[in-house]
Amino acid sequence: MSSSAEQVRSHLRGVAVGLLTPFNDEREIEHEKIAENARELYDEGIRTFLATANISEYHSLSRNERIDVAETSVDALPSDACVLAGVGGSTPEAQALIRAYDQIDVDAMMIMPPDHTYLHEQGLLDYYQNLSSVTETPLVPYVRGFDPSIDYLASLTHVEGVVGIKYALKDPVKLGAGVAAGADDVVWVDGLAEPFAVSFWAEGAEGFSAGVSNFRPEIGLELFDALSDGDWERACQLRNICLPYQNFRDETGQENDIQGAISVSAVKKGLELAGLNGGNVREPIRPLAPEEERKAEALYSQLEDDIESLIE
Repeated sequence: MSSSAEQVRSHLRGVAVGLLTPFNDEREIEHEKIAENARELYDEGIRTFLATANISEYHSLSRNERIDVAETSVDALPSDACVLAGVGGSTPEAQALIRAYDQIDVDAMMIMPPDHTYLHEQGLLDYYQNLSSVTETPLVPYVRGFDPSIDYLASLTHVEGVVGIKYALKDPVKLGAGVAAGADDVVWVDGLAEPFAVSFWAEGAEGFSAGVSNFRPEIGLELFDALSDGDWERACQLRNICLPYQNFRDETGQENDIQGAISVSAVKKGLELAGLNGGNVREPIRPLAPEEERKAEALYSQLEDDIESLIE
């Protein structure tokens, strides 16, 4: 049985960990490894999970693969966990995917950032409304990749079915203005992980997506507690120990000038270093080069030392 709107809001007030999609050498999905990761993260205290998300390589999965990955995630987790599944594409395609997710009882639909070259704010609002019309399951739009107005952000909170907004713009001031202008019962989630958790929290965010917490969840849980307690000094310390690995994720990799190209590969390497399942990636993402592997290992070792001194 999927969660109620209030239950989803409660889960969004926490640490949302992405369930990455491990691929084998033939680039086939290893479902048992998704399930193992989900159960291990749950045992570590995580209760909110993002399946078929950007970090799950959403755009490299077929429609049927998205449904299968979401079902694996739901089946692997106890009933008190909350699974948000990614949705995108044309209105009919997105509606069909929502109906399929409803059959497997996902708890919420995370509506992926629009990938259109040309956008209209009212058109986007119409899109979300049309998606909401085919489900009773809560929606969480993902704001990223364009620069919306404050009026748009406020209007988004009034779309039927919207219980939260994953905000991933490097603009905390706009976040604060959107929170102030929007509906009071919508939960704003920092979609840029630990580096922005402190500044976004000050502007009204009540939860955040995981970065290094995808493979070392104790950092995210400690950071959430510090923010909830108003312990800004400790929150900044916890945020700071995440920065070296998170900055590594922002790098271009080799033979490339696009920022963040190694982000997913870096998290998969972190999963493996933490004893979890990373696996291969699908194009257009590339695996880490040998020298990047070594850098990831050194940064992970530093992270581990910092965790031991600050948390354990």
